[in-house]
Amino acid sequence: MLNSLKPFLQAAWEKSGFETPTNIQVAAIPLVLEGKDIIAESPTGTGKTLAYLLPLLNQIENDSQSLQAVVLASSQELVMQVFQEFQKWSEGSGIRGTSIIGGANVVRQLEKLKKRPHVIFATPGRLFELIKQKKVKMHEVRMVVLDEGDQLLIPEHLNTVQTIVKSTMRDRQVVLFSATMKAATEKLAKEFTNEPEVLRIKKDEMAASGEVNHIYFLAEPRDKIKLLEKIVRLEKIKALAFINDIGELEIFREKLKFKELSVGILHSDMKKLERQAELKAFRDGKLKMLIATDIAARGLDIQGVTHVVQIDIPRDIDQYVHRAGRTGRMGASGTVISLVTEREERELKRYSHELKVSLEKRIFFKGEIAEEVQRDQKIRR
Repeated sequence: MLNSLKPFLQAAWEKSGFETPTNIQVAAIPLVLEGKDIIAESPTGTGKTLAYLLPLLNQIENDSQSLQAVVLASSQELVMQVFQEFQKWSEGSGIRGTSIIGGANVVRQLEKLKKRPHVIFATPGRLFELIKQKKVKMHEVRMVVLDEGDQLLIPEHLNTVQTIVKSTMRDRQVVLFSATMKAATEKLAKEFTNEPEVLRIKKDEMAASGEVNHIYFLAEPRDKIKLLEKIVRLEKIKALAFINDIGELEIFREKLKFKELSVGILHSDMKKLERQAELKAFRDGKLKMLIATDIAARGLDIQGVTHVVQIDIPRDIDQYVHRAGRTGRMGASGTVISLVTEREERELKRYSHELKVSLEKRIFFKGEIAEEVQRDQKIRR
């Protein structure tokens, strides 16, 4: 499969140190190279980005001046993450790319467009604005990628995404990738794809997650902050914590900062540079915990996340899957911690039953996570 790629991509693969392609890459790359439309579901951490990026790069004519491909993602962070992968894999190829995201300086983005990129990586809203202003000409675009497609086909983005796709060549190729795929999302995707191949990939050994433990603590809503404080104080922890409400997030951050704890935040209302700074500090290990909303953390690949903490219970089972997928990546082990009230405990147990993961209750004892049995034994002694 890799032998059919251009020499610069084969060289980049050698340099990357990857041994064998993952299941989604084996399934998707040949189909994308054939020009087929694809709707693909594959869990987080299974190598979806390269499954579309390698064949996309393979098809770019670098001696042309035209825009040939567009990659859409729902968050600024995900666009920048994919763009960085593009920069790495296109090195020395002569293929030009640029990122177009909301919250960034428009004048600077227009300057980048003057360099005639072959590929644009974008959030839908900002790209749509530039298309309307005739700053981006889509008529020669042959390929559109929807990354984390289920997030792009929500009502908020749907019309914009459909308009962007329809502004490209009539015989365009559309590929959509997502970690979870509801039937409604698949149905919408089929409306603007042409006889798509539908791929459903389960976890595979290569990208495999290592051992992931699922545990929970019982707490009243007002006491969740105290548990979070204990979690941040654990040794060698790099935790991504999820919260549903932006207002609550700011309150948590202030309380933890007051205790001089190493915590950052990430949400969609923050300015672009603030988001980048917090994410970089967390990636670099300067922050032990990043508290984020789901939309801000969606699709992010952050190395070495030891714990995922659910301050608020996920709204649905898909959200649980996405959150849990941030840890235990590429063979590392990880822990998913849920902080729940007695009412939420029932819902959490339902999720674990449906996902067939074992879920165990824990307490804190002398600053460490412990089973209640351990505490009782030590007290008796």
